[in-house]
Amino acid sequence: MLSPQEIEAVEDILFADPWGDEALDFFGLHGVVSASVVGPHELDAKAMFLIATGLDELPSAGVPEAFAHAVDKLSTMMAASLDRGEALELPEPEDGDPLNALENWCAGFVDTFLQHEDEWLEANEKETADLLVPMLALSGLFEDEDFERVRSSDQLSQEMADAIPDSLTDLYLLFHVPA
Repeated sequence: MLSPQEIEAVEDILFADPWGDEALDFFGLHGVVSASVVGPHELDAKAMFLIATGLDELPSAGVPEAFAHAVDKLSTMMAASLDRGEALELPEPEDGDPLNALENWCAGFVDTFLQHEDEWLEANEKETADLLVPMLALSGLFEDEDFERVRSSDQLSQEMADAIPDSLTDLYLLFHVPA
């Protein structure tokens, strides 16, 4: 896991001008990295920076070193955990609203999926779609009646949240283990 100082450095980058208003927070970035690791191909730090900041192109200074280091470290740790058969653990907020943190994580994950949707659905569209339901439902990105019902029910929201680690493992296996 990243140290509190590394997380703070990443959040300083994410909330910097001029993209700070559109950028994801650390939980959203963790979702981006998670999607990169479990998805059909791993994204580089540049691609993750663009998704996390909402930019269309890199700033002239490129990807900040602290950001690249953090996403590389997170990616390596997540892949190693999954390779050992361990479920990914989502970050927990030290204070504040855990449901908001989970929604931000899901939004980052879903944003990454949507950027490469065709590749995700190419292997096994139905299974992939089924495994994505918890993240899609909790992301808050869709005005879908069923997703709204899930988000308005504490019990259904918790069931979806509890399903995320297994969904991530199953997605990783789907894309990274030969059939």
